[in-house]
Amino acid sequence: MRMRKKPWARSELECCDFFVINPKEYKGKWKEFFGNDKPIYLELGCGKGTFMAVHGSENPDINYIAIDIKDEVLGLAKRNIEKAYEEKNRKVDNVRLMAQEIGLISEILSKEDVISRIYINFCNPWPKEKHKKRRLTHTRQLEQYKTFLKSDGEIYFKTDDDELFEESLEYFNEAGFRIKYITYDLHNSDFEGNVQTEHERMFSEQGIKIKFLIAVKS
Repeated sequence: MRMRKKPWARSELECCDFFVINPKEYKGKWKEFFGNDKPIYLELGCGKGTFMAVHGSENPDINYIAIDIKDEVLGLAKRNIEKAYEEKNRKVDNVRLMAQEIGLISEILSKEDVISRIYINFCNPWPKEKHKKRRLTHTRQLEQYKTFLKSDGEIYFKTDDDELFEESLEYFNEAGFRIKYITYDLHNSDFEGNVQTEHERMFSEQGIKIKFLIAVKS
């Protein structure tokens, strides 16, 4: 379903201290931009920010980069992140929110940025054969991520889509990743510390099992 246009979103984002207007300026310099040596985690497709709001506010010793493409959804993410931090009486000092086409992620990140973990939550499954190369877990995308993901860095991948999950296993193998953990029913697994996204709650309420894996860069 198409999200309604939110006229307030862009102006609110541009006034936000943790929204990065031109992320290309910081390629290779994200560590300096955060101003510390904390590990950097990356969320590709942050949506309304519910996942990032929890992670960022509960983990002050980690820096986060959260990316999506539409101002409308990023505006909601900004508000959800602010709310979570306010509830903990904290300033948003370890999250950076930005608009970026994920297929062109190498425009804003390089090997100097040393990302420790990538989150991919409920990305578009692109079921048509001619569109599969657009998947965020496709081999050609994984090869991009490898340029800035540190050695032994991890990718956390969640989806409701069976075909996407199975074919992603092939993509991870083709790109030389090792599967460290896998479950076809996350909510009934032994995995601890899961943070639900808005899509995850919706699919779970429909009785759809959530597939999840952790892939490690070899």
